[in-house]
Amino acid sequence: MPLLFALALAAGVLIGANTFSPSTTNPQDTAKSYLKFRDVLSYIDRDYVDTVNIEALTDHAITQMLEKLDPHTSYIPAKDMAMARSYLEGDFEGIGVEFNIFKDTIYVITPLSGGPSEAAGLMAGDKIIRVNGETVAGTGITNEGVFKRLRGKKGSEVKLDIMRRDNQKLLPFAIKRDKIPTVSVDVSYMVNDKTGYIKVSRFSAHTFDEFKEALAGLKKKGMNQLILDLRGNPGGYMDHATRMADEFLSGNKLLVYTDGKGTRYDSKTFARTKGDFENGPLIILLDEGSASASEIVAGAVQDNDRGLIVGRRSFGKGLVQMPIPLNDGSELRLTISRYYTPSGRSIQKTYANGTKEYGKDLLNRLERGEFFHPDSSLFVDSLKFKTSRGRVVYGGGGIMPDVFVPQDTSAFSEYLSQLYSNNVLREYALSYYKQNQKELEKMQFAQFRKSFEVTDKMLQDVVKLATRSEVKYNAAEFNRSKELIRNNLKAFIARSVYGNTGFYPVLHEADEEFQTALKQFNRAQKLAKGGV
Repeated sequence: MPLLFALALAAGVLIGANTFSPSTTNPQDTAKSYLKFRDVLSYIDRDYVDTVNIEALTDHAITQMLEKLDPHTSYIPAKDMAMARSYLEGDFEGIGVEFNIFKDTIYVITPLSGGPSEAAGLMAGDKIIRVNGETVAGTGITNEGVFKRLRGKKGSEVKLDIMRRDNQKLLPFAIKRDKIPTVSVDVSYMVNDKTGYIKVSRFSAHTFDEFKEALAGLKKKGMNQLILDLRGNPGGYMDHATRMADEFLSGNKLLVYTDGKGTRYDSKTFARTKGDFENGPLIILLDEGSASASEIVAGAVQDNDRGLIVGRRSFGKGLVQMPIPLNDGSELRLTISRYYTPSGRSIQKTYANGTKEYGKDLLNRLERGEFFHPDSSLFVDSLKFKTSRGRVVYGGGGIMPDVFVPQDTSAFSEYLSQLYSNNVLREYALSYYKQNQKELEKMQFAQFRKSFEVTDKMLQDVVKLATRSEVKYNAAEFNRSKELIRNNLKAFIARSVYGNTGFYPVLHEADEEFQTALKQFNRAQKLAKGGV
């Protein structure tokens, strides 16, 4: 019986619902290794001196095995699948709050508009102390732990005990879960009378539809030149990336191609529809956090000389994973091919030195100064490619920008970092909004943006709040970061009043990459008209 159990478990986890099928390229070695693993697992289960969790042991063995492949092939245990899927799903069922864990306590950042938490009366700044009678404050709660407790089947009820400023007693709430739509287009707005801006944070189930709606809305307002912000966008569904790129490219231009073992997973994707913005000046913002699907869009635009890339070298994730469901509810995400931009560049950065070094890549970029000037060691002839009109572009992992913008650290300080990490700026902004809500909500955003000022007294109140939060005051560092603190506070207050359509325009006033992009439209216009 133990032998049969172990064999069934190993077969289920390793090969899913399919019967074992040896490799077509090396069948004898594959079958031999499979039988070896089965035998070892069986002996452990039957004869090992201590009781062993065979499933956990198998999960560990699979994870360790996959680390010998590439950094993006992965195994997701059944218990983690809901969390893994939620990132790419277009909606979920829950109570509808944006939250943050600060000092071991769940803070409500904002109840989502139209969601059950808003209807029940939850407010920004509320602290969730108990969920269904279970204390969650001060217990080391994680994001996964919050999701597990607050998400659930539509119609089911969750009871919360909330601590609210100025209330001595916990406030009880009973909230019925509902379907909560999530968005991947964080904001779209008109920067001026002709320039539109769209920020896309990921490529999930509804990204393309959200993007089309945002693009159409800006065009109705007179937009004829666009900034597409893909900074910090880690990617997602490939088809949403290619459909987005297709909106910018006319004819049947190549968008991306993939190359795997043999020809089974080889593909070429071309523009095929009449896009909504095929002609106007286009700028795409990228940085080291832009990966995968973001790089497909940027690569297609750059290699076809359709638009200008501004920012810093992107992450460099150019491997295609195929999700393979296994019969215990777990999933193998197996790398089956590589992405290439139309000019032939591989997006994927090297992982020859192992996953540990791969994980340090961004730190290595920082240490060698790449965030502050382009790394010339990456610009070698073997990595040189040409766009459709003959412009030279470079590989080396990721997308190299046409216009490099160094990371602006002039206003950064340790004191500012402490304000961020201790949630001081957000907490002060929420408190200020609550105290001045009626007055603020009478103002149109244009008036707020023009006339509202973060005064020196407000800054001193921030310092006092920071001191109460055990952030030690440093006058020199405060003065260095003073104007950025002023900008961030105004942006956070704007978010409380107007949402993201208020937050981002204010934040962009101190955003060097955004401001650089605004100055590059003459060059983008030249590309749009067929120049180089």
